[in-house]
Amino acid sequence: MLRKVATTGVDMNSVYDQTLERIKDQKGGRSKLGMEVLMWVSHAERPLQIDELCHALAVEMKATDLDLENVPPQDAVLGSCLGLVVVDKETSKVRLIHYTVQEYLSQPGVFPGAHRVLGQTCLTYLNYDRVKWLPANNVLELGDMSLNFLEYSSLHWGGHAKIELSDHAKSLALQLLNRHGDHISATLLLNEIRGYQFHPSTHHLFPGLHCASYFGVDEVVAFLIEMQGCDINQQDYLRFTPLIWAARQGNQGATVLLLTRDDINPDMSDNDSRTPLQWASLNGHEGMVRLLLARDDINPDKPDNDGRTPLQCASRDGHEGVARLLLAREDVNPNKPDNDGRTPLCWASFSGNEEVMKLLLARDDVNPDKPDNDGQTPLWWASFSGHEEVMRLLLARDDVNPDKSDNDGQTPLWWASRNGHEGVVRLLLVWGDDNPDKPDNDGITS
Repeated sequence: MLRKVATTGVDMNSVYDQTLERIKDQKGGRSKLGMEVLMWVSHAERPLQIDELCHALAVEMKATDLDLENVPPQDAVLGSCLGLVVVDKETSKVRLIHYTVQEYLSQPGVFPGAHRVLGQTCLTYLNYDRVKWLPANNVLELGDMSLNFLEYSSLHWGGHAKIELSDHAKSLALQLLNRHGDHISATLLLNEIRGYQFHPSTHHLFPGLHCASYFGVDEVVAFLIEMQGCDINQQDYLRFTPLIWAARQGNQGATVLLLTRDDINPDMSDNDSRTPLQWASLNGHEGMVRLLLARDDINPDKPDNDGRTPLQCASRDGHEGVARLLLAREDVNPNKPDNDGRTPLCWASFSGNEEVMKLLLARDDVNPDKPDNDGQTPLWWASFSGHEEVMRLLLARDDVNPDKSDNDGQTPLWWASRNGHEGVVRLLLVWGDDNPDKPDNDGITS
């Protein structure tokens, strides 16, 4: 019925006000259960499966372990919400009956302190006895352990804690992070970040300060960096420092805290020789880049193992603000090639990033026709990828040869034709001096 009412133009806030009052008037614990279900479903960082939700609802804040007898039956969970919540039959995920319910429940004042409660629940679960003593490398066996809420709490406690952190949750977070390098949640979090499962064979693969910096829980970061014996430059199994994690995620508060330490090395790199500045540039965190560039002990033109500088990373992914900050530096070479000979302009052309292209082409020290190791020029890359507006920017230059072949004798027109970029073909035929019958090294024409 609610689904039908939501499409009739009726004041839905009034309807939902009345429904919530009915939920609160329920007897025998159903009122509390219904409100908790709605809080979780409306404020979780991702849709929860019904088994995950039931375990989250069973968590007791002051308990030392999970009591499975507290896990509510699924029909009780759904029934307590009076039709506002359903379970998707195909995915078993819990969802609200209509998007207007989400809008209503997300309003300030409906569930004040929701993220504080959710974060505290996740941390309580992770500190339960049956969880904290699990070996960090037995992820494959978790399905048989009735730990349905473990994955969500491991991946998302920090997201809730970053928004709102109670004193009790801070204490729980410190308990977790003091042994985080050997905790099963560290393995689950790294599996999610890296996108594949691995079986750690060493301890301390993801220390507590690294985790707090990744999530950006500033109060916890501030406490941990003041602890006796804190190694601010400690590297995890990826050789990431806490600062790299903070920069990668764009957590400015954590970054500022880490940079206050006199013994920090802000230019330390990871396994791929990527520095905090490179990660911030790669992910387009403009404020973070500004913070790091204010340091005198950072090389803004330092390449990684692929020879890619922060400017090349920003150019490839179209981060105009970051590119502008880097190009304002005299110690950044805008024409510097990577190991494949590709310049920032090549990467911007390949990705079709017009605004970055304009910034680079405005420079007198940028060669707009410089080929990479395979003889592929910025125009070649724009043609290959089918970026018409980028093509126009390059074709407007007198110092760009539109008919320049790569090492295989294949011209921009050859590749535009091969890849079916009709608009690019038309541009080259009208604007340039391209020969449509020019063969490549194997005698194949466009």
